[in-house]
Amino acid sequence: MSLADSMKSLNELDLNDLDFNNAGIWPAPVKFIFALIVFGLILGGGYWFFVKDKYAQLERVEQKEQELRQQYEQKAYRVANLEVFKAQMAEMEETFGALVRQLPSETEVPGLLEDITNTALGSGLALREVELQPEQQRDFYAELPIDIRVSGTYHELASFVSSVASLPRIVTLHDLTIKPTSEDAEQLDMQVVARTYRYRAGE
Repeated sequence: MSLADSMKSLNELDLNDLDFNNAGIWPAPVKFIFALIVFGLILGGGYWFFVKDKYAQLERVEQKEQELRQQYEQKAYRVANLEVFKAQMAEMEETFGALVRQLPSETEVPGLLEDITNTALGSGLALREVELQPEQQRDFYAELPIDIRVSGTYHELASFVSSVASLPRIVTLHDLTIKPTSEDAEQLDMQVVARTYRYRAGE
């Protein structure tokens, strides 16, 4: 049968005349189309019921593989640099210990007040007030605020601030205010809060 005859028979075919019980006598083109439909349904059903879940499982496994690979690379980096990390830790502990040693103990506070007083006088300032305020507790250390009021020229004040920063103990300056004195336009009044720190070991 030629292709033209096959197409003509398909055009003349009434689907209502097809009987599944007599599929063996269907025209060859109908058998072929039916076979393609069945084959497509089998492929689609197989993909839906078997392959689709496998693809989803594969994606999950690939994602897990990436996560494990990243974890492995991170751990491998840590292992490869373990000695470097140990050296850095030892250096940090040494630095921390050095900083802690710079924090005055309570018995050294009078000496620190004396150092600040001598620094002010050595810078040529007139010392108006040096008053220790109540201690303020922090996590592992305590702050000891010291209210300071001095007067002098701009350069004398700058020298005082620089000298306080150079003291062997940690002292920081806060809330600094400067204004001219009423007696002399060249003289300045400076009020500042100096904070020193005490390590609260064993408290």
